[in-house]
This record gives sequence, structure tokens and C-alpha cells, in this order.
Amino acid sequence: MILVTGGAGFIGANFVLDWLAGGDEAVLNLDALTYAGNLETLASLERTAAHRFIHGDICDRALVDGLLAEHRPRAIIHFAAESHVDRSIHGPGTFVRTNVEGTFTLLEAARTYWSGLPAGDREAFRFLHVSTDEVYGSLGPQDPPFAETKTYEPNSPYSASKAASDHLVRAWHHTYGLPVLTTNCSNNYGPYQFPEKLIPLMIVNALAGKPLPVYGDGLNVRDWLYVGDHCSAIREVLARGRTGETYNIGGWNEIANIDIVRTLCRLLDEMRPDPAGPHERLISYVKDRPGHDRRYAIDARKIERELGWKPAETFETGIRKTVRWYLDNPGWIANVQSGAYRDWVATQYGGSDAGQGA
Repeated sequence: MILVTGGAGFIGANFVLDWLAGGDEAVLNLDALTYAGNLETLASLERTAAHRFIHGDICDRALVDGLLAEHRPRAIIHFAAESHVDRSIHGPGTFVRTNVEGTFTLLEAARTYWSGLPAGDREAFRFLHVSTDEVYGSLGPQDPPFAETKTYEPNSPYSASKAASDHLVRAWHHTYGLPVLTTNCSNNYGPYQFPEKLIPLMIVNALAGKPLPVYGDGLNVRDWLYVGDHCSAIREVLARGRTGETYNIGGWNEIANIDIVRTLCRLLDEMRPDPAGPHERLISYVKDRPGHDRRYAIDARKIERELGWKPAETFETGIRKTVRWYLDNPGWIANVQSGAYRDWVATQYGGSDAGQGA
């Protein structure tokens, strides 16, 4: 069994679905179900015995200790995090609590659990920490992409809290010997993403005929990684990564935000034409957010060189799959926007904090 934290969020849920589709090793899924955690994403696992969902907080040390003692996982894959930059600007305390205190709590629980394992199990155990390229700061137009050796220069409360968590993971390895792995990924996109992030927000707004808000001049550049590729990379790092090492995971797709929005408009014009006219008419430039990093880019050569991983999707294939998924799943979108998925959880579990399946 593996323990996944944040397995009802966007990347975590995609990982759980991918993991269980690719094998029969069980998943213990711990998630606090904050605003972006959505059990409806995992509805297909409702009768899957290999998936056990626990509604709980990674900051609850007694809960985490109990889960480790009872289920004895061979690995912890730590996705749980607050991850939206805009929200971190308006409410940084939540990010410090979840991303820093939560990671600290998990590390201490994992260290206690790992120390008590038999020698063979102790040798095989892994703590895989999922992080972000935003910890490295911002790049100029001609700067080389972020390598694993890049100095940390976080510029938002979100990225600062993730940088702090990365440092804790590193320290627990070097001080206590905990067998850790860290991955720093670029911007993810794909199915089941909460519609506050750029790509799903633009799709949802365009379908509703609402403005498509683009920060500043729209020329902020990000590297884009299809979430399914991210899941496959994490599998490889967990299976064969060297303990104590960091692996950058990127899609080799540096694209300006405005070009992302125009691509989405073009695909929607093709796949769901609007009688009112081309979707680009909805693009609206808005005041830039404070401290908006200009460019991120990932150098993913290390993971390819050491583990043989590279993304399977181009941006063209991945974004088409993503738009198609949102067009085919209006019910999921409507429930997320209305909060109806919380009612679904209450009905499913009758107020219980834990259950079998999801």
C-alpha cells in the first residue's frame, strides 16, 4: 500500500486514478477536502476495494501516526498543498499552515514510523514530496531553464511556503537519513482541474460567454505539463529515483499566457462554435497581480538521463484532450462551481470522516 496525501485535489486525484488503473497496489488517500478537494473526481472508485479514503488534515499528527501504524504503507506520496498564487496573496497564513506545518508534521510522523520498520522495509520505504518550479523564482527572456541546482528565489507567499517545505524535506534526509525524493514540476493542466486556474477558467468562461481575463500584457511565460505525464514521471521517480535527489519534471512547452488563451479560443471555435462570434472577442486584459513572475521554464534533462522519462504528450495533443474533457463533463464543472460536490460527499458518507472507496 501507498499513502497519498491530497489525493482528492487536481494532481493527486489524477495520480490516484492513474495508479489504480495501472496496477492493484492499494492507495490510502488522505485529504482535508478544502475548497479544491473534490471526491466526485474519484466517484469511479466508489466500489474499488484498493482505494481507501480518509477525510483528515495532514497537520493532525495523531491521525497520521494512526494511519501509518494501521496500514503500514511502503511509501508516502505528498501532494497535499495550497497551490493558488492569488489566494496566497490574500491569505498567506493558510499556505504556511498547510505547506510548511503540514509537511513538517508528515515528516516527523514518517520518521517515527520509518525508524520502527524492520530493516528490509526501512530500506525500501520512500517519502516523495511533490513541489513546484515556482520555488526557483523568475527567469529573464534569455535565461536558461531551471535546473535542479538553481538557487531558490521564491517571490510569492505560495512559492515561499513550498520552498520552505522543500528545505524541510532535504533537512530530514540529511539530518535523520529519511529516504526522501523531491519533484519540482511545471504548470500542470488536464482533466479535473479546479476552474480558478488559467486553462479551466478560460474554458469555462468562454463556454458561458464571459470575459477571458488575462493579467497584464499576457506575455508571462510558463512551461506546461499534461497531468498524465506528471503522474507517469512520479511513478518513475518513486520506483527508481535516487534518495535525497530532486528531479525537475517539465513538458518542454514554454508558452505565453495570451497564446494559451488564443489556442483555447481556436479549439473552442472548432469544437463548440459560439453563434455570437469567435471566442477571442471575449479576451479582456486586467491589472497584473502583485509580484507576477515573468517566466518559468524547466530543464527536465536529469529525469530523462537518469530514469528515461520524457513527456508523452505535446502541448497540441494534451490541450486538445483537455478541452474535449471539459466539453464532455459539464456536470462535473457545474457541481464544482456550485459547491454541489460537498453535498455529494455528505450524502455519500452521511457526515462520516472516513470511508471505503470514494
